[in-house]
Amino acid sequence: MQLGIEGKVGLVLGGGGGLGSAIALALAAEGVKVVVADVNEEAASRTAATIAAKGGTALARTWDLADLASIETHVAAIEAQFGQVDILVNNTGGPPPTTAFGQETALWRKHFESMVLSVIAITDRVLPGMRARQWGRIVTSTSSGVVAPIPNLGISNALRLSLVGWSKTLAREVGRDGVTVNIVLPGRIATDRIRFLDEAKAGREQRPVEEVSAESTAAIAVGRYGRPEEYADAVAFLASDRAGYITGSTIRIDGGLIQSI
Repeated sequence: MQLGIEGKVGLVLGGGGGLGSAIALALAAEGVKVVVADVNEEAASRTAATIAAKGGTALARTWDLADLASIETHVAAIEAQFGQVDILVNNTGGPPPTTAFGQETALWRKHFESMVLSVIAITDRVLPGMRARQWGRIVTSTSSGVVAPIPNLGISNALRLSLVGWSKTLAREVGRDGVTVNIVLPGRIATDRIRFLDEAKAGREQRPVEEVSAESTAAIAVGRYGRPEEYADAVAFLASDRAGYITGSTIRIDGGLIQSI
C-alpha cells in the first residue's frame, strides 16, 4: 500500500528510544524526511544514522522537552533545513513508577512540563503551517494506563490521560483544515521501558523478573509482547494520506491486553 507521504517532513519526539526509533524508521521507509528529536544525543544520532544507511533522509536533534523556551529555536532550525513539519509524532519518556498519593508537587510539575506542556506547545508551533497547507498529521503516543490505570504508575496515568482530552478536543477544532489528531496506546511492547518496569515490579515484589514477564504475557490475548515495528507501522498508517478520515480516535496497539471494550 502506498501511504502517500513521500517527501513530507516528520518530527518524531523521543525518536531515539525504542518506540520512537521504530516510528522514525517506519516513516523514513515511506519516504518521509524525518527529524529525530531526543534528549539523548547518541540515541538520536544512532536512529538518524540507521535511516541514512537505509537510504532515507534524517536529521538528529538533541532536544530536552522540559526546556519549553527552546521550542522556537528547534522548530525554526528544522524549517530552515527541511521545511515546515507535516507530521508530528508526540512521544515522550515516562516518569518513574510512583503511587498517586504522596508525591511532591515539584515532581508533578516537572513531568507535567516535559510530558504534557511540551507536547501542547510544540503542536501549537507547527499546527498553523499544517492548517495553512490544508494537510497535517498529529499522532500522540500515551499509555494503556489512560484506559486501565496501571498500578504504581500514578503520575503517568494522570498526566497521559490529560493528553487524551486535549487531543480529542483539538481534533474537532482542526478537522476541516485537513489535519487529523489521534492518540495511540501501546500495550506491552518489548522496549527498554517495559524491561525497566518489569524489573522494578520484580524488585518491589521480590520475585524473579522472568516470573513477572511471564505473568504479563499470560494476560495478553496474542500471548507475547509486541514488537516496536508493529507499533510503528500503525503510527505510520495514521500519519499517512490514507488515514485522512481517522481523527479524534484513541487506538490500542496492545495485542488484546486491555480487558475493557
